[in-house]
Amino acid sequence: MSAAPSALPRAGMRLTRARRLAGIGLVVVGGPLGTLALVRLGTGLSLGAVLMLYVLMVVIAAAVGGLEAAGLAVVVGFLLANWFFVPPRHTLAVDSRDAVVELTVFVLVGGVVGLTVQLTAREQAAAARSRFGSQVLSRLSAEPVSDASVVGVLDEARRVLGMDTMALVRRGVGAPLARVGATPTGAPDLVLDAGADLQLVGYGPEPFAAERSLLTGLAGAAARAWDAQVLAEQAARARELAEGEQVRTALLAAVGHDLRTPLAGIKAAVSSLRSTEVEWSDDERAELLEAVEQGADRLSDLLANLLDLSRLQAGALAVHRVPVDLDEVVGRALLTLSDEQVQVDVPAGLPPVLTDPGLAERVVANVVDNARRYAPAGSRVRVEAQAVDDAVQLRVVDHGPGVPEGQWRHLFEPFRRLDDRSAGVGLGLAIAHGFAEAVGGSLAPSRTPGGGLTMTLRLPLAGRQAEPTPGETA
Repeated sequence: MSAAPSALPRAGMRLTRARRLAGIGLVVVGGPLGTLALVRLGTGLSLGAVLMLYVLMVVIAAAVGGLEAAGLAVVVGFLLANWFFVPPRHTLAVDSRDAVVELTVFVLVGGVVGLTVQLTAREQAAAARSRFGSQVLSRLSAEPVSDASVVGVLDEARRVLGMDTMALVRRGVGAPLARVGATPTGAPDLVLDAGADLQLVGYGPEPFAAERSLLTGLAGAAARAWDAQVLAEQAARARELAEGEQVRTALLAAVGHDLRTPLAGIKAAVSSLRSTEVEWSDDERAELLEAVEQGADRLSDLLANLLDLSRLQAGALAVHRVPVDLDEVVGRALLTLSDEQVQVDVPAGLPPVLTDPGLAERVVANVVDNARRYAPAGSRVRVEAQAVDDAVQLRVVDHGPGVPEGQWRHLFEPFRRLDDRSAGVGLGLAIAHGFAEAVGGSLAPSRTPGGGLTMTLRLPLAGRQAEPTPGETA
């Protein structure tokens, strides 16, 4: 299939000035030259044969220069044939009745041929315009409504119609809903209804009446694209509201549970300490105070995670990356854990990484804490690191139940717990993932050989040039 032209073919009512001049020049120059050749050769052709050659000149002139050139060709052919080939020669007098009839028929045939060629050219132009309009409307109709762009439809209309500006407006409202092209001045040259309260307006050369069907189709396409855009915006707002409601529901459910549990423990311990009916030993009193401290720590961690999540979602996280040794980051992150809880294999000779030390510590601490929640009782979480290409990879390995690969995409969603085997709001991995990306690294899950989940933190080496991350400060 041939490609559609980039602009609507113009109606065959006017030829370009260059073509009209070419047709006239062909008659003015070609007619006399052809006659001179016939006279010099002395072929002895009959007047009828000579006039047929002049009819050929009329056809060529009409095809090149239109009706004006064809009319001139009839006049020039009549004069040349009468002067050079009709007795008495070199005069415009005609002695023979047969010659008069032949010349008269030539004029009539030449005129009919010129008109026929002109009408044929117009019909061809109209057919080309019709095909082009059908192609444009077919392409717009075949395009999914969800992919249709109001600006794209308006630009298509402006391009194919050769107008300066196209706009979609609401009836009675000055400001356009969408516009392409230069800022218009004055009243529009074209106004078409495009729906219940929409109008398609154009500024520039007004299209011919034959183009109205195409304009009507383009107006309808613009209206459909606008309706689709409005529906898409409404659907997006509805999704945002639904997601917000879902997050609020999850937050209330998860945070409510995690708030009640430590608060209940703190309240029970404090009430026991304040009771005058029971005499507590020093060990019992210390145990109750430890329960209060643990509950307060849990509340502090929960609030810190919520604040971190809000900073991530608001894009307000301040990042300051510097070269740092990964073993120092890991040591500070796991400072409160014993060798019975975690096995660390992070060589001191690893090359420095470029990261924010504080945020990197939070990533390591959250990932290890998540691994410990699901690790079997009595087992240790393994933390190991090695340099790979232009980065250092830190792997946190557990041998717990693991996570099916089909659910890995949900691991980093806030307030998302994949099962009820562990307490927690479901923020640890979400925050770790956000912090990892904020410091220019990445966090990805994989299977642990023999069962379990391995989380791999990848941080760039300090020696390579790194792009600034969003929120990074100098």
